[in-house]
Amino acid sequence: MRKVVVGFIVFCLYGYPYVYYSMYQDFTDRLLFNYLIMIAATSTFAFIGKLYSNYIPIILGNIVSAIISFYFILEWENNAQYEEMSQWGSYFVPFSPNELLVFVSVLNLIPQLFTMNLAKKMKNRVRG
Repeated sequence: MRKVVVGFIVFCLYGYPYVYYSMYQDFTDRLLFNYLIMIAATSTFAFIGKLYSNYIPIILGNIVSAIISFYFILEWENNAQYEEMSQWGSYFVPFSPNELLVFVSVLNLIPQLFTMNLAKKMKNRVRG
C-alpha cells in the first residue's frame, strides 16, 4: 500500500510544468536559478520514487510534466500579439521554445538517473 501512495504522490508532484516555469522565469526575469530548482526538485522526486516505489510514477510524471509544459508554451506563443510576448520565440536562440523544452527535458533526465541509481544502491545496501 505504501508503494502505491508514494508512487501517486511522486506522480502528482511531477505534474507541475517545471520546464515551462523555468523558461518563463528565464524569459521574464532573466533568472536561471529556476532551472537549478527544477533539477533539484525532480531529482529529489526521482530518489524518493525509486527508494519507496518504482520507475513507473517517475516515467509517467516526466511525460505529464513535459506535456503540460508543451501546452503552456503553445498557449504563450498563441498569445504573442503583445510586444513582450512576441520576443518569446527568438529569446532562446539557437533553439525555438519547443526545441528548448525537449532539450531541457532530456537533460533533466540525467540527474534523475543518477539519483535513482543512488536510491537503488541504498535500497540494496539496506536489504543486503
